[in-house]
Amino acid sequence: MNSCKEKVGNQQKQVWIQGPIIVGAGPSGLAVSACLKNNDVPSLILERCDCLASLWQQRTYDRLKLHLPKQFCELPLFGFPENFPKYPTKRQFISYVESYAEHFSIAPMFNQEVERAEFDHGNGVWRVQTQDCEYISRWLIVATGENAEPSVPEIQGIERFEGTMVHTSLYKSGSEFTNQRVLVVGCGNSGMEVHILPREMFGFSTFGIAMALLKWLPLRLVDKFLLLVASFTLGNTDKLGLRRPKTGPIELKNATGKTPVLDVGALSQIKSGKIKVIEGGVREITRNGAKFMDGQEREFDSIILATGYKSNVPCWLKVSSSTITERKTLDITNNRDL
Repeated sequence: MNSCKEKVGNQQKQVWIQGPIIVGAGPSGLAVSACLKNNDVPSLILERCDCLASLWQQRTYDRLKLHLPKQFCELPLFGFPENFPKYPTKRQFISYVESYAEHFSIAPMFNQEVERAEFDHGNGVWRVQTQDCEYISRWLIVATGENAEPSVPEIQGIERFEGTMVHTSLYKSGSEFTNQRVLVVGCGNSGMEVHILPREMFGFSTFGIAMALLKWLPLRLVDKFLLLVASFTLGNTDKLGLRRPKTGPIELKNATGKTPVLDVGALSQIKSGKIKVIEGGVREITRNGAKFMDGQEREFDSIILATGYKSNVPCWLKVSSSTITERKTLDITNNRDL
C-alpha cells in the first residue's frame, strides 16, 4: 500500500510508493507496469497529461497508421485483437493501449508533471517532485520516450513570416492546407528521411525481413541487401534530391538513432512533381516565404516544421556520477542503465 503524509504548513504532501515510480504513461510505461504487476510488484505511473499515450492522442496526424506490422508493435502479455489489420490505424492503436491498461488494472496518476527527480543518498530513495506532491520510492523508471518536446529550429527571420507556421505536433490533416503553397522544413521522421526503404519487400515487411536476416548474416551484408532491393523497387533516390548516406540504414540507426523512412506514398508524389525536394536547407525565412542555401527564393502560404522532437529528461532528472554507479535508475526508452 502507498502511504501519504499530508501537507504541514508550507511543506508539500509526500507520498511513499512501495514499488517503482514510472514516469510516463505511454506504451513503454504501461508495458513495464504490466510486467511488474505480473510478478506481483506494485508500481505507480506519473503522467503529465490527462490521458494514456498522449503523443499518439494529441500530437499525431489523423491518417497515421503503424508503419511496422502489428506483431512487431504489440506490448508484452497482451497482443492486438485478431481482427485488427496488419497495420493498425491511429485510433485502433489508441484503443489497444486503453484496453491494455484496463486489462492489467493500470491507473496512472494523470496531470502530474515531474519537475525534478533526484536520488537522496542519505535515505537511499528517489524523490520525485511534481507540481503538488513529492513521491518517494527506492526505484525510478524513466519511460518518457525520445519525443517528449517539439524541436523548433532557430532559423533567421522565422519571426517575420506572415503566413501560417505550425510544428508537425499540431498538424492533423492536409485538408487544412488545400490549394496552398506549403514549405515543409525538415528531413526527419515527420518529413522525409534520407534513407528510403519500401514498407514491404516480396510481400513481407521490410523490418521483418531485416530482423530475420540479422539472425544469420552480418549487419553490413543485410544493409547491402536492403539497399539493393530498395534501389530495384524505388529507383535512384539521389536523382530526386534524396541522397543516401554512405552508412547503411541499420548501421546508421544503431549509431545515431536515425530511422529510415518506410515509404507509403510520398516518393510517388515526389516523382510526379507534386512535392519538390530542395537540397541544402533553408537559409532564411522571409515575410512571404523562404530563401534557400542554393540561392533560390520562393513564396509560401504556410510553413510546417517537420523538425522532430527531443527528450525532456535532462531538464528534470538530476543524476550524479555516484548515482549512475549505483544503477538506481533505468531508462527503458533506450533500454539501458543511466
